[in-house]
Amino acid sequence: MIPSRVEETLPELAPFVHAVQGRRPDDGTWCEAWTVRDVLIHQTGNAEELARVLRAFLEGSPVETRGFEREAPYRRLPDSELWAAFMSRCEELTEVAAAAAQDLSPGTEVRWTGRTVTAPFFAEHMREELILHRWDLTGDDRTAVQALNEPWMTEHSVVSVGRPLLAKGRTRLDLGPDGRVEGRLRTPGTDDVVVTADADGTGIRLAAPEGPATIESDAAVRVLLLWGRRPADPNRWHSSAGPETLLRVRALLGGY
Repeated sequence: MIPSRVEETLPELAPFVHAVQGRRPDDGTWCEAWTVRDVLIHQTGNAEELARVLRAFLEGSPVETRGFEREAPYRRLPDSELWAAFMSRCEELTEVAAAAAQDLSPGTEVRWTGRTVTAPFFAEHMREELILHRWDLTGDDRTAVQALNEPWMTEHSVVSVGRPLLAKGRTRLDLGPDGRVEGRLRTPGTDDVVVTADADGTGIRLAAPEGPATIESDAAVRVLLLWGRRPADPNRWHSSAGPETLLRVRALLGGY
């Protein structure tokens, strides 16, 4: 059973837990390199690192964010111990997030993966990870689509995560000194997500709809595309940009 305080902070935890428990650890997922067990290892490392960085800031001794080496100890655990570790790390993150909400103003800046975020980011980012990686397990079921459609998922991806989502994709493009890629991802009734890449780096922002869209889709598909995923049904997105532009924009959308 998930403690009520954890469920209140991480409401997406229960659907993720049910999805994991309904599959074998060695089952494949929509994330091509990962099994269900790999997803759980990743999520355990996520919860640990989010709590570690935020706790260190609260204690007045900020630390830099570690990379995926944080997952190595969990790969050595048997499945039962891994599951216990995951639940424990989610509880720890909940406790640290509650302390931060009490002790810090919402606008307090904290270092995370080479940039600054605000204190509420830490629990919210774990929520996004739970939604995204549940989709890796289930694909486009109703729960996944509803969660991905939430406006805060798009805002968090663009505003709170942003350029790291495009870094891997940019390396796949031969831009040269003068090359540039720009794409508009449109969901009717909302701001466009504008993504760019050139010799100076990448950019991602929300902007009022203007001109033709590169890709038009529902909000859930747009979030998946930003994170380098592809919906099971390609009829859920549309484009009139032409093959060359479309290919370059989709290459840029490489996710982590």
